[in-house]
Amino acid sequence: MKPVKKIKKNTVSFSKDSVNLFFHILTQCNLNCTHCYINKKQHGTTTLPFATIKSWLQIFSSKEKNQNIIFLGGEPTLHPALAKAVETAKALGYNSVTVDTNGYLFNNFLAKTSPDTLDYLSFSLDGASKKTNDMIRGKGCYDRCIKGIKKAVKQGFCTSLIYTVSSLNIDELEQMGPLLNDLGVNRFFIQVLGIRGESAKDKNAKTGEKILQVQRSRWLDIIPETARNIASSGISVTYPKVYLNKGETFECAGNVAENYFIFPNGRVYRCPLCEDFPMHSMVIKENYLEQTGNINESHLFGLNIPEGCVMNKLIQPENLIYKKDGTPEYKIACCMLKEEIS
Repeated sequence: MKPVKKIKKNTVSFSKDSVNLFFHILTQCNLNCTHCYINKKQHGTTTLPFATIKSWLQIFSSKEKNQNIIFLGGEPTLHPALAKAVETAKALGYNSVTVDTNGYLFNNFLAKTSPDTLDYLSFSLDGASKKTNDMIRGKGCYDRCIKGIKKAVKQGFCTSLIYTVSSLNIDELEQMGPLLNDLGVNRFFIQVLGIRGESAKDKNAKTGEKILQVQRSRWLDIIPETARNIASSGISVTYPKVYLNKGETFECAGNVAENYFIFPNGRVYRCPLCEDFPMHSMVIKENYLEQTGNINESHLFGLNIPEGCVMNKLIQPENLIYKKDGTPEYKIACCMLKEEIS
């Protein structure tokens, strides 16, 4: 296996003290993935004008903080002004600029930006095989994504790949190592399936059990070891721990990091698990950032419960197992504080 050349460029960070701005400039997308987290009722359907994007970037820009910005959608390359937004973010002093894409690269995006301006181009692929990926993301997506990665790498862009693990594709995760190396991808992000958007509907009609979510035993048996194996080839791998070991202390990113999830309707969340609910702690009105009233997500960050993550306990309690005395067998880790191996 040919090692991937390490390139020292920054991108999104899922660690303590990190500052990340996840900027959804639209919610429109050309795909209909089974696990999409976008909830248009809560996030809006507006495609933000470039003038608004620029104003909102200015609200959050701060050269004293090493802020990473990630442009998302929907599919962000559907926005005709994405390249201008990337250039503006760079000029405002953001520490790193990343674009998350499904690989279709609309509006001739690569021709309008450069590796000097865009730090990372992050692609989404949810299967090592065409059959599995296209079952999850739609027919033809695998080929288009692979084509997009090859084109970006050839033009000198740093690339990363996001793989959202579910019961449909966990068995192909190990096969991603050779594929990533063959493509020349620099970083690999393994994601846990979030229970929001389309995934929130993922229930067996008879039993009420989650269909796509991976059981704890399989996650622990497969994910850490596979991450280490892929990282051994020179690729930086990031994955969520999900389940804390006995004696490990739970920490909420809402207390130890700064993550802002901005949506086209002006809502600003700090916790992604809250995005299906009107629990946003901030809102942008007339280009000013305002705090929202009680009760919002920020009031959950300081709660200390035996189960770890409060939002997990509220919206997906089936992830937990309890002993006979009523105490949980383990804690759920914060989804925004992850393990990184490089």
